[in-house]
Amino acid sequence: MEIEFARSERSTVGIEWELAIVDRSTGELASVGDRVLADLGGADGTPHPFITSELLTNTVELVSSVHDRVAGAVDDLTGQVAEVRAVLDRLGEYELICSGSHPFSRWYDQRLTDKPRYRKLVERTRWWGRNMMIWGIHVHVGIEERDKALRILDAMLAYVPHLQALSASSPFWAGVETGYASNRALMFQQLPTAGLPYQLPDWTSYERYVDDLVRTGVIEDHTEVRWDIRPSPRWGTVEVRVCDGVSSADEIGAIAALIQCLVEWMSTRLDEGETLPTMQTWYVRENKWRAARYGMHAEVITDAAGNERPVADDIADLLATLAPFAERLGCATELQRIRRTLEDGAGYQRQLRVAEEHGGDLTAVVAHLARELREGTARPA
Repeated sequence: MEIEFARSERSTVGIEWELAIVDRSTGELASVGDRVLADLGGADGTPHPFITSELLTNTVELVSSVHDRVAGAVDDLTGQVAEVRAVLDRLGEYELICSGSHPFSRWYDQRLTDKPRYRKLVERTRWWGRNMMIWGIHVHVGIEERDKALRILDAMLAYVPHLQALSASSPFWAGVETGYASNRALMFQQLPTAGLPYQLPDWTSYERYVDDLVRTGVIEDHTEVRWDIRPSPRWGTVEVRVCDGVSSADEIGAIAALIQCLVEWMSTRLDEGETLPTMQTWYVRENKWRAARYGMHAEVITDAAGNERPVADDIADLLATLAPFAERLGCATELQRIRRTLEDGAGYQRQLRVAEEHGGDLTAVVAHLARELREGTARPA
C-alpha cells in the first residue's frame, strides 16, 4: 500500500480544539452540539468549514486554518469560539468548557453523533468506546520532507511526558477524584489503535503497518490510526494528539508553540546531519504513565541511559533550549507562557484547588472551567 505524504510548508501549524457544552445551571454535559452545528451551517445545509462534530453530541471541534505563526492559529480558534458562543447565548442556557474529562457527568447520559464511523467505533469497542467522554487538543506541524516525519515522531516520544504533564486536566471521572493528573491519557489508549506509536524505521514500514491493519479489517484507512503522535499524510504534518484539552486560548497557544519549536529544532538537527536520539519503548511507556499519574510532579526518564529528572525542571531547561527557535518562528511570547503553568499549576492542579476550596463541590469546578475559557487562566491578584 502506497500512502502519499502531502506537500507542506516547513513548521507551519494548525490546531484542533475540542470543546464541551454544559448546562449553565447544573454544570452537566448538554447534548446540543447538533443544534449548534445546524445553526452555524449555511441555509442550504452546508456545514461550517472549520467547526465540526465529534463522537458525542455534547462536543464541537474547532479546526484552525494552516498558519505560519501560532498566534494566527489561536486567533483563528478564538474567532470560532465566538461563533459557537453566539449560538449558545441565543439558546440561553448553555456554556462552553474544555478539560480532558468532565468532573462528574456520566457516559450513559450522553448521545452519540449519528455518523457511520462513530457507530462502527462504538459497536466494535462497546463499553470502552462509550466511555470516551474525553476532550483533547491536536497540533499539526508541517514537515517539508516525508522521510523526516517518522524520525521526528520517534524523537518526539521523549517529550510525551512534558506535553502530558503541562496539559493534564482530567483528575476527575464521573464524580470521583481518580488520583491521576490525566485520567484521559489512560482511557483513550484503550481503543485498539490508540496510545503510543510503534517506532518504525522508515515510511515503507509505516505503509506495511497500515496495509496489515486494512487487510485484517482493523481499520479502513490510515486516519483510523489514533496514535498519541502520528504522521498525518493528508496534510503533510506530524500531528501531536497526546495532550488533554486545555481551558483557555493562551494555554493552547503555549502548548502549540512548544510543539512547533520542538519539531523545528529536530528538523534543523536533521538538516545538520545529526541522528536524533530516541528512547527504549519501555521507557517511553513508563514516562507516559508517570506523567498521567503525577503530572507536574512526575520524575521522568530523560534518555536511553535511564537518567531521571523532575519533569518541571526539564521543561524549564527546554524553554531555554528552544528560545532561538521560538524567535525564528515568531512564537517567543507564546512559548514563554509555559512558565505561568510552571508557576500557577496545570489544569488538573487548578481544578483540584477549586474543588478543595469549595468543599468538594464539582459544580464549582465546571464553573471555574467555563470562567477560564471566557477570561483566561491568570489568577486574580
